[in-house]
Amino acid sequence: MAEKQKIASGFARVYGAQPALPAAHIVTVECDIVKGLHAFTIVGLPDKSVEEAKDRLAAAIKNTRALESPKRSNKKIVLSLAPAALKKEGAVFDLPLALSFLLASEQTTFDPKGRLFAGELALDGTIRPILGSLSIASAAHDAGFTDLYVPEDNFEEASLISNLTIHAVSSLEHVLAMLQDPDYKATVRKPLRRRVLEDDSALDEIRGQAGAKRGLIIAAAGGHNIALYGPPGTGKTLLARATAAILPDLSEKAMIEVTTIHSLTGTLAGGVMFRPPFRSPHHTSSYASLIGGGSAALRPGEVTLAHRGVLFADEFPEFHRDVINALREPLEDRVVSISRARGTAIFPANFMLIAALNPCPCGFAGSARCQCMPHTIEKYRRKIGGPVADRIDMWVRVGEMPLETLSVRAKRVGGETKAAREHIAKARERQRARFEKAGIFTNADMKPKHIESLANLSDKAESTLVAAANSMKLSPRGYHRTIKLARTVADLAGGEMIEPPHMLEALQYRAREI
Repeated sequence: MAEKQKIASGFARVYGAQPALPAAHIVTVECDIVKGLHAFTIVGLPDKSVEEAKDRLAAAIKNTRALESPKRSNKKIVLSLAPAALKKEGAVFDLPLALSFLLASEQTTFDPKGRLFAGELALDGTIRPILGSLSIASAAHDAGFTDLYVPEDNFEEASLISNLTIHAVSSLEHVLAMLQDPDYKATVRKPLRRRVLEDDSALDEIRGQAGAKRGLIIAAAGGHNIALYGPPGTGKTLLARATAAILPDLSEKAMIEVTTIHSLTGTLAGGVMFRPPFRSPHHTSSYASLIGGGSAALRPGEVTLAHRGVLFADEFPEFHRDVINALREPLEDRVVSISRARGTAIFPANFMLIAALNPCPCGFAGSARCQCMPHTIEKYRRKIGGPVADRIDMWVRVGEMPLETLSVRAKRVGGETKAAREHIAKARERQRARFEKAGIFTNADMKPKHIESLANLSDKAESTLVAAANSMKLSPRGYHRTIKLARTVADLAGGEMIEPPHMLEALQYRAREI
């Protein structure tokens, strides 16, 4: 075992980062060691987990190469995290704190320029995975760093950022060996392999409901918000969940956005998210859990976790009225702004809303089975206010089916899921080519300026829309959303222009019966 080294007085500076959305904040980690009464402190607005790093790094250093622990020194040791006004949270600073101390105490030597470190230390010196490594990698790249050292379990995730050398580290001793070996070569990046989609029969399992399936395909192709309404037990929830199987894989840019969000919140499974997220919060979910916020920290909610994917609100009218009304901003602006006494945050929230609801509390409005009083039905329906309803592009009825279609002997139509996925992928490819220079992804993302220049609306289709808008009393928002919906119908048909048949099909989905 190596002889213990005496801690020398000195100063050192290395770099870490505080994970955040949309990118982490670069943090300068400094260590100063001077003669005096023993003291070991961390300054720079640390939270409890950062304060506890003193014990973790002291044990990790002691158990690594028999290095001298900061708690056994007779000197004053100050570790500083700058900027001081930024709240430091989590265990991501363990590794840079330990390295800054070892560098200041002259127990190791390396050039910290261009290098950024992140990792949680175990007491034996091994390095545990962290949350938000992709946001750290993105910030490191933007700040001009050339090398990033992250735990082995975070390597694949951090490797999504190009033009940045990612080093996978397993322990403090491993990091020190890398830094002191001039011939060390970085871990070789492996090409990302997209996972094969296992669920290939989601739509095939649903008997009948051809009209609802068509509406769902249109919504998925253009990223439109859709409401599925009808009696209970007709397949609304099954249809909504089938969306996860028919949506195409995420683009590279969207994949980085989504993986960053789920890495930061601890909901990432499998390293990298290739598929659009599908979030299904219960109708008893609180305002903060759905929209975001919280008293202790500004945390993303379900609308942000569903970014670039689907937010499925089953039993939509059963959600609290304040929660339903809070969806206005993300449905319109594709972001959600959270303001609290401790600060403000803007989180991305570009999702496709699928709302499933019954026509009344018992679900059988319009039939002899309905036992609801008129005022009860009215109160139930009014929970979805006009501003929210106007932001839903499609209202699709999922009606009762003849029981003969459910017979086990009835012939099942196969290949619907695969065909729908291919159809949607082609429509999304047309949108990608159209919006490549506009900086948007789908037809649902179009703003009025995009509609004017990119929608390609024929004169006859516009005349059809104007006439229908007057009779249906569409709002200006409804007018524009109908054009975007018609653009998706045209894309599915392979048309360059929006023609009257495309517009007529889009208009039928704007009619709200409940």
